[in-house]
Amino acid sequence: MNDRLTAAQASRSTAVKATLDYPVIDTDVHVNDYTPALEEYVQQYGGGELVDALRKVLGSRFNTRSNGKDWYQQTLAERRYNRTLRSPWWARVTRNTLDLATYTLPALLAERLAEQGADYSVLFPNDVLAPLGAGRHRQALHRAINHYHADQYSKYSDRLTPVAGIPLHTPEEGIEELEFAVKTLGLKVINIAGGVKRPIPSVADKYPAADHPEVAKYAHYTDFYGIDSEYDYDPFWAKVVELGVPVTTHYGSQGWTGRHSISNYMYNHIGHFADGSQAFAKALFFGGVTRRFPGLRVALLEGGADWGAHVFTHLLDRWDKRNREAVHNYNPANADLELLENLFQRYGKDLIKDRTLDKSTLLLDSLGVSALPHSRDPNEDEIDDFALAGIESPEDIKTRWVDSFYFGSESDDRTVASAFNAKLNPLNAKINAIWSSDIGHWDVPDLTEPLAESWDLVEQGVITAADFKALVFDNPYRFYTEANPQFFKGTAIEQKLSSSHTK
Repeated sequence: MNDRLTAAQASRSTAVKATLDYPVIDTDVHVNDYTPALEEYVQQYGGGELVDALRKVLGSRFNTRSNGKDWYQQTLAERRYNRTLRSPWWARVTRNTLDLATYTLPALLAERLAEQGADYSVLFPNDVLAPLGAGRHRQALHRAINHYHADQYSKYSDRLTPVAGIPLHTPEEGIEELEFAVKTLGLKVINIAGGVKRPIPSVADKYPAADHPEVAKYAHYTDFYGIDSEYDYDPFWAKVVELGVPVTTHYGSQGWTGRHSISNYMYNHIGHFADGSQAFAKALFFGGVTRRFPGLRVALLEGGADWGAHVFTHLLDRWDKRNREAVHNYNPANADLELLENLFQRYGKDLIKDRTLDKSTLLLDSLGVSALPHSRDPNEDEIDDFALAGIESPEDIKTRWVDSFYFGSESDDRTVASAFNAKLNPLNAKINAIWSSDIGHWDVPDLTEPLAESWDLVEQGVITAADFKALVFDNPYRFYTEANPQFFKGTAIEQKLSSSHTK
C-alpha cells in the first residue's frame, strides 16, 4: 500500500539537504484542486452558471474537438481530415498515490516539504489559468479560483505561496485582477499566459466569427503583449512593478505549426515551453518593455535555461551585424557600381559572353530579383530592429535580457550547464537559471527525488557546487526579492537566513 512515509524514511533529497548551509527555494510546484471545495467558491461568486462555465472550460481544456468529436472519438481518417491535435494525456501523478494526495491536500504538502528538500515553494495549481477560455466568465472565474487558492494555503504561508492567475486579454482587466489578487487576497506572485490569440482583422471582416466559426478557429495571430501588440500594456507592467510582483509564465507552443502532430504527444511536447516562452520574452525585449521597466522580473518556466543563453548569444550576434549602422553594409545603395562593372569586365567574360553589360541593371542582375523584391527601400526609421529596445551597446542587451529574465530548469535537465558557462556565454554572463522541480506533473514520479537529481549533476561534473547553490537558492531568492524586497518576510527563508547570520 502506498501510504504515508514516516519521518525515519529519509529520501535522497533530505540527505543532500542536510549538507547545505543555505535554504532551497522551489519555484514550480503543481498542485491539484479538490473539485467540491473549489466549486463552492465558484458558486459563491456566480452561482450555478459560473460553476457550469468552470466545468465546461476544464472539460474542454485539452480536448481538441472537430465536428463535436474529441481525438479519441475520431478515426485516423477523421484526424487526418480535421488535422486534430494529439493533446496531452495522462499528465499527472496517480500510481504514486501518496504524491497524488500530497498535491491535493495543502496540509500534507506542507508536512512533506522537508522530504522534498525544499524550505519554500511557489505553487502553480494545474487549473489556475483555465478560466482564460471561459469567455465572458473569464474574470469572475479567475477571481473565484484565486480566492480559493489564497484561502487554502494561507495557513502555510511560511512555506507555501500560490500564484494568482491573471487574464490579459486587455491591460485593464489585467490591472483589475492584479490589484484584487495582491491588495485583497494577499497573493504575491502572478502567472500569466505568454500571449493572447486575436482575430486577423482582414480575415475577420470577410468571415465574421459568428457566421464562420471554423475560419475563426484557425485564422488568428498571437499578441505577446510587447512588440506589435494591439494594446498598450505599459500600464499593466507599471502596476506590476509598483506592487512588487514577480511575473511567471508556463507558456507553451503545442498546436503551433511544427508542433501539431495528430498522433504523437511527445512530438508536440519536446521543446514547446522553450519556444512559447521565447516568443513572449522576445516580444518584451524588442518591444522595449524591459527597457522601460528595468525593475520588471519575469520567470519563464518549464523550458529550461539553455534557450535563454542561446537567444542572448544570438541577440548579440545579430545586433553586431544588423545594428542601425552595420545594416548599411547590405544597403544596395552602397554598392560601388563602377567597381562592380570593372570586376565584371575583368573576371566575367565567361558569364557575359556576347551580352552587352548594362551598368544600370548590373546590381539587380547580380543579386537577383529575390534580393530586391520590395516596392521601395526602407526609410531610415524602419531599419533598426533594436530601436524600441534602445540598444546602443552589447551591455544594453545583457541588462535587458539577462537581468530581466529568469529561466525555470527542472532537476534532471543537464542543459542547465549552459546557463552557468561564462566562457560560452558572451560578456562572461551567466543566465539566471532557477530551480523548478515541476513536481505534480508526469515528469516527476516521486516528489522526493528532484533535489537529489540536481545534486547528481554536481557529482557528475555537469555543474559546480556554486552553480547548484545559484540554481536552488541565489537566483530564485534574487528573482523574488528584486521584484519585492519583502517577499520572504515572515517565511521559513527569512527565519533560516536570520539563524545562519547569528551563528
